[in-house]
Amino acid sequence: MIRLKGMTWNHPRGYDPMVACSKIWAERTGVVIDWEKRSLQDFESFPVEELARAYDLIVIDHPHVGQITDEGCLVPLDVPGREQERAALASGSVGESYPSYAWRGHQWGFPIDAATQVLAWRPDLIAAPPATWDEVVALAREGRVLLPLRAPHSLMCLFTLAGNLGAPCMVEGDRMIDEVAGARVWDMLRELADLVDPACAGFDPIAVFEEMAKPGSKIACAPLIYGYVNYAIPGFRPNLIRFSDIPVAGGAGPIGSALGGTGIAVSAFSAERDAAVDFAYWVASGDVQRGPFAAAGGQAGHAVAWEDAGVNAATSGFYRDTRATLEGAWVRPRHNGYMEFQEAAAQRITAGLAAREAAGPVIADVNRLFRESF
Repeated sequence: MIRLKGMTWNHPRGYDPMVACSKIWAERTGVVIDWEKRSLQDFESFPVEELARAYDLIVIDHPHVGQITDEGCLVPLDVPGREQERAALASGSVGESYPSYAWRGHQWGFPIDAATQVLAWRPDLIAAPPATWDEVVALAREGRVLLPLRAPHSLMCLFTLAGNLGAPCMVEGDRMIDEVAGARVWDMLRELADLVDPACAGFDPIAVFEEMAKPGSKIACAPLIYGYVNYAIPGFRPNLIRFSDIPVAGGAGPIGSALGGTGIAVSAFSAERDAAVDFAYWVASGDVQRGPFAAAGGQAGHAVAWEDAGVNAATSGFYRDTRATLEGAWVRPRHNGYMEFQEAAAQRITAGLAAREAAGPVIADVNRLFRESF
């Protein structure tokens, strides 16, 4: 019997579908996979190489690919003889989810979870999701908005606003963001940060959702937040949360949101590489994503699940209502050094918002940190 170890992240969305699918896989193949989990903060920042030395299968975030390529700690998944399977995975990409794991001519992960910053709202508290940034600010003035501003999410909010305003952050060069566009984005972000609970500086998306879903909560909206399908499933929490496209700040619709999601990757140090690669292909496939993966509370990464009427019915229309934002999402930089930049820049932004700093020093520091990341 082959036994593999896998690492994912500590939330029902990240853990439950991997366990459910692995049980089916074991019944089919005899290959057993034991899954462990890390906190969301660890998942976003823990060195992939260390995980690769301890696990056969790893759930990763696409901005890691530059680092893991240089470290040689993952197996390229574009193995000979499986071109048709990869073509099917690529054709099922939601937005840039599939190509976001491609780097230097190889595919380092397959998307098993597609996500980007979208808008979350309580249908029992407001009649419809706010469609514009001005509507969000008006709700915030009533004390009905939360925003996750714990690193790295403060930086993700800056990315999304810049992209939606038509000034997407750069992926190369000596500046992350143009100073003029950066000042406009900063003023918008700071205005909202001043209106929400100061505790938002320590909130990640899960913390925001838990606050929104509490009995008696008056929080009606989180305008820039990574979608979590579980909260759109009736009965998951006391109050249902629905999701929609991001509120528009610019003139081109719900574009520019900072792409998230996760991919399944295989350790280069695994003694059972072939078995691990086989599982990666299978769990990322359309039928599995639409079937047991979604049924176990996973946030599917394949378009056939996003388009499935039954999957949407079970999740209050989560996929249908956020698809446009996913299709227009922006891929973060992925060079080796980006992950350190992401953490440092987000910490700087979170601190700057709390201190109500002017745009100039914060944007200058973000651009300096970006230059230093290369």
